[in-house]
Amino acid sequence: MVAAGLLALTATTVTAGCRAVSVDPAGGAAAGPGGLGGLSRSQGEQGDAEGAGTAETSDASGTSGTADTAGAAAGGRSAAGRDGGGSPSRTDSAGPEGGSGSGAAHPTAPDRRSGYAPAPGPVPAPGAHGVLVRELQARLAELKLFDHGPTGYYGSVTAAAVASFQGRSGLPRTGGTDSATWRALRDRTRQPTWTQLYPPTSRPVAAPDPRCLTGRVLCISKSSDTLAWMIDGRVISAMDVRFGAQYTPTREGAFRITFKSRHHVSTLYRTAMPYAMFFSGGQAVHYSADFAARGYHGASHGCVNVRDRTKIAALFAEVRTGDRVVVYK
Repeated sequence: MVAAGLLALTATTVTAGCRAVSVDPAGGAAAGPGGLGGLSRSQGEQGDAEGAGTAETSDASGTSGTADTAGAAAGGRSAAGRDGGGSPSRTDSAGPEGGSGSGAAHPTAPDRRSGYAPAPGPVPAPGAHGVLVRELQARLAELKLFDHGPTGYYGSVTAAAVASFQGRSGLPRTGGTDSATWRALRDRTRQPTWTQLYPPTSRPVAAPDPRCLTGRVLCISKSSDTLAWMIDGRVISAMDVRFGAQYTPTREGAFRITFKSRHHVSTLYRTAMPYAMFFSGGQAVHYSADFAARGYHGASHGCVNVRDRTKIAALFAEVRTGDRVVVYK
């Protein structure tokens, strides 16, 4: 009986931690400890990954470090290889959709200080990458034909959006951007701004839940896969997030930050959870190297994963114990 009690106590204690769940080619989630698996979202949706992802390691003392993985060789962070979403970057990567790669900065990459000037030369084409593709995607987004943030890679999602525009404009639906298509698109849209070319999140931040409009709140939307750090109704910063798998869902509701752990290591899965901010039992907002490397081809075991290490480091420094967390659909 004593042994059973100790076992129950241990089971309760070690649940303060999350681990990534992989997606197999059949579309399900690979089973983790305890047989957990299955994603609550479409496997194929937004399969973007930062080319310069980091692998998180943990030393004997529990502090974490980073090991750079493929994608940093070009000297700078790479954007997503898939054109379904991406992070702000001055380097746009080429590669098959669903993968990532490193590439040299586009020769006409805009300068934030001087503003964006339209890139001269040929029109963007399928398979191309760079700021001109970002402009194409931003213009399509203005017409509600491209529902992700620009990535700089011209893949199948972009081609489908171009074909839709061509059909609407009475042009041949090829999915390729010829001179007539490019001219028609530019005539019907405005010149995109820097923020439109390099948005802070892959998808627009959702309208805040009413509970997010007062005080200091981490406003986390499952519909847009975004976290907005808000103070008195004003968005201070925003970032991409992902959530738990089907059988380990991220709890919804209003919570408070109970404690913070800069170099946290999961006691259940023995994996690093840097910049962890716990809000509901073992569920926390934290940086995920797996999310940074593989995007939405995985899920957590209930935590809210953030893939931008710089952003969550800044957020961790600002958030206080007791600040509110609202998770909503």
